[in-house]
Amino acid sequence: MPEAIRFGVSMDPDLLEKFDTLLEQKGYSNRSEALRDLIREALVEDQWEAGQEVVGTITLVYDHHTRELTDQLTEIQHDHDAEVLSTLHVHLDRHHCLETVVVKGDAAVVQSIADKLIGIRGVLHGRLVATTSGLG
Repeated sequence: MPEAIRFGVSMDPDLLEKFDTLLEQKGYSNRSEALRDLIREALVEDQWEAGQEVVGTITLVYDHHTRELTDQLTEIQHDHDAEVLSTLHVHLDRHHCLETVVVKGDAAVVQSIADKLIGIRGVLHGRLVATTSGLG
């Protein structure tokens, strides 16, 4: 790993106090690591907006008794076999399942897959969590 470069940051005292409170709540040991994470997050967001390749998970909670739901979920995933890397299926109770779909591909395509899956009747909750290396 290359040698770290030190630099100074000027900040309003009230903002710094709020930042320090947040760091404490999140368990950061120092400001530097928190700033590095904020910068990484901004870089990931920039890559996402630029339409670069992303990786992520689409998490779904659904009622598996909903007619044709599982067939629709499977069909969408098969239609995007280049982007869908893996799926984890968990039985939550007699009626509900959780499915996590690992995806990789163009940001717009990944978003489209997530929208299709989350929008199916019977999906009670869904969320796409996408990231990149944040370095590109």
